[in-house]
Amino acid sequence: MSDTPVYDTNNVFAKILRGELPCFKVYEDEKAFAFLDIFPRCPGHTLVIPKAPARNILDIDPDDLAHVAKVAQEIAKA
Repeated sequence: MSDTPVYDTNNVFAKILRGELPCFKVYEDEKAFAFLDIFPRCPGHTLVIPKAPARNILDIDPDDLAHVAKVAQEIAKA
């Protein structure tokens, strides 16, 4: 039996990506999705996530991770 957790297809981020939970979308492309946090720490608090399923940062393709970081940087400038 493996101790590695399986990706949960019903996690809150997967549900947001599928449109099953509402969000205020800020940005979307083929690899990244950005939306306002429902419990913001400051005005404009935005979450940027990869569209590809990932249990943690180690599961994200390096090119996708770089793209998500670039999107986050561009949103932060806005």
